[in-house]
Amino acid sequence: MSRTIALIFASFFTLAALSGCNTVDGAGQDVEHAGEAVQDAAQ
Repeated sequence: MSRTIALIFASFFTLAALSGCNTVDGAGQDVEHAGEAVQDAAQ
């Protein structure tokens, strides 16, 4: 029983970590696009 609970917690932790990476990656892309827009406007 404790092995099943540990497996469930490990699965949730892995899913949370992967979704966090996608969120950070998406935010980085948004910041990059905003920076490019500022550069284009400055030229």
